[in-house]
Amino acid sequence: MLVKIQNYIISQNLLIPDSLIIVGLSGGADSVVLLYILHQLGYECIAAHCNFHLRGDEALRDELFSKSFSESLDIPFEKIDFNAKEYAQEQHISIEMAARELRYEWFEQLRKENKAEAVVVAHHQDDSVETFLLNIIRGTGIHGLTGIKSKNGYISRPLLCVTKQEILDYAEQENLSYVTDSSNLESNYIRNKIRLNILPEMKMINPSVRESILKTIGNLQQVGTIYDAGIEIAQKRVFNKEKMSISIQELQSYVEPQALLFEILKPFRFNATVVDEIFESLEGQSGKEFYSPEFKLVKDRDVLLIVPREQAGQHDYKIYREDILLHHPVRLMLEFLEKTPEIEIVKEKEIAYFDLALLQFPLILRHWKTGDKFIPFGMKGSRKLSDYFSDLKLSKIDKEKIWLLCSGDDIIWIVGERIDNRYCVTKTTQKVCIIKIF
Repeated sequence: MLVKIQNYIISQNLLIPDSLIIVGLSGGADSVVLLYILHQLGYECIAAHCNFHLRGDEALRDELFSKSFSESLDIPFEKIDFNAKEYAQEQHISIEMAARELRYEWFEQLRKENKAEAVVVAHHQDDSVETFLLNIIRGTGIHGLTGIKSKNGYISRPLLCVTKQEILDYAEQENLSYVTDSSNLESNYIRNKIRLNILPEMKMINPSVRESILKTIGNLQQVGTIYDAGIEIAQKRVFNKEKMSISIQELQSYVEPQALLFEILKPFRFNATVVDEIFESLEGQSGKEFYSPEFKLVKDRDVLLIVPREQAGQHDYKIYREDILLHHPVRLMLEFLEKTPEIEIVKEKEIAYFDLALLQFPLILRHWKTGDKFIPFGMKGSRKLSDYFSDLKLSKIDKEKIWLLCSGDDIIWIVGERIDNRYCVTKTTQKVCIIKIF
């Protein structure tokens, strides 16, 4: 099996010979065999163990065994403690998902700290089969049916060329000890139900069901490559990365627009249910909003606009008289000058000139709200900001990006656009406040 795994590492370009790697070590047969084989092949390893404190004394047993096994191979050992239950509750996710997120986040941290070439984990062929069936049960797209990848970014999986039974046989052959996670024998987890109940039933229908599924996974991986190539070409026509906008007309011109929309929005973590709602809204009115954990999507006329969900945008910011420079949320520079004939009023949107005597400090930076009005420079009557924005043909997203500079309750500047006529420099002005965007 040693040669088989070595050839698989080479054929899949998983690891660079003699490189430093982080190896996930739970203490179970899979990770023990993985660490042992990589050590035999000459890789410089760091064993990484997570204690999620989910199984009481058994979790401590696993930790102590992993440490002892690493020391027996003269391999550095790192461990970390997590409260997986608490994290799962905070994130509103399953304990399995919580453990996965915590584990991989820490592995990546270790990789960076040690400048390691890869993180190596012990998934094998049986895991890939279980993932295939799990995704069918949950519902998935084509990539959910392609099993577990042998390499995903810095994550490598050298054991995907062998079965669980081959791993157990090798452990026995090499007289390797390991621990058994008792939770793997319980059917209260979905993956365990697949392993303990569903697969045995399927084997009664087809004794070679595992091999059949692996062959199907291989076929779907090839189809997935063709699918990805088609999606990439379509995305270039439909999705403008600079403007973060999706053309509805271009999207609807494709044979399966909903599938294309799903692939475009997947990196922004919009789930399938939300994507369905977005697709149904394409013929509806503008202004409808949809959310993922990090992004907001807004239907605006003939495009879908994607923007980050910035919490800072919900707050007001104060600017005091002594604040010469402001770096957040807008980079502004303040200057106070006596009004003299030498002062030149530069007509640029990035510079605003005010009569200092009329300003009430601290000034306030905020976003617009319904009912806001101001008197545009050069005019006498007030205008609603909503009407002013409409004249500029600003999208809903563009409006939300605009900052307003206020003195008291009055809007004195639509930052980067236009000042209020009541606060402009006149013949009677004695001191000038100059505010520049920089």
